[in-house]
Amino acid sequence: MANPLKKTMAYLGLVEDELEYDEEPVAPAHPAPVAPVQHSAPAKAPVTPLRKPTPARNVTVQEVNEILTVHPRQYSDAKMIAESFREGIPVILNLSQMSESDAQRMIDFSSGLTQGLRGKIEKVTSKVFLLSPEHVMVSGSSSSSGSEVEASFFAGA
Repeated sequence: MANPLKKTMAYLGLVEDELEYDEEPVAPAHPAPVAPVQHSAPAKAPVTPLRKPTPARNVTVQEVNEILTVHPRQYSDAKMIAESFREGIPVILNLSQMSESDAQRMIDFSSGLTQGLRGKIEKVTSKVFLLSPEHVMVSGSSSSSGSEVEASFFAGA
């Protein structure tokens, strides 16, 4: 059946298929034994946690040997702030030399940085902020959260 029209009609069931076989299929002399299928629970893959486990409370807290003071002039200085903060170094951020729009961007960036690394951001003066890592305790009269810092940033200026 070499004619494509006949093949199509056979496929659609309109005509009976005329199969041409040269030889009949030969069955194997000795059939292969079939092993019984055993169902078992799938092996569990090791689980990798997405974040580091928090240390136990009785672990000694690392000492603060350094505090970085930064006077950024443009938003591109944020990389240096982030690198230091990720290493666990507290950062004092003085935004008095920045334009208001860049200063607001820097506060937004710093708030996200401290939130992501479980630290704190506190307003010291109208344009000076303290970024403290998780392991640093800050003593003072009151503590501000990141949203309060952003809301009151330009109020005192």
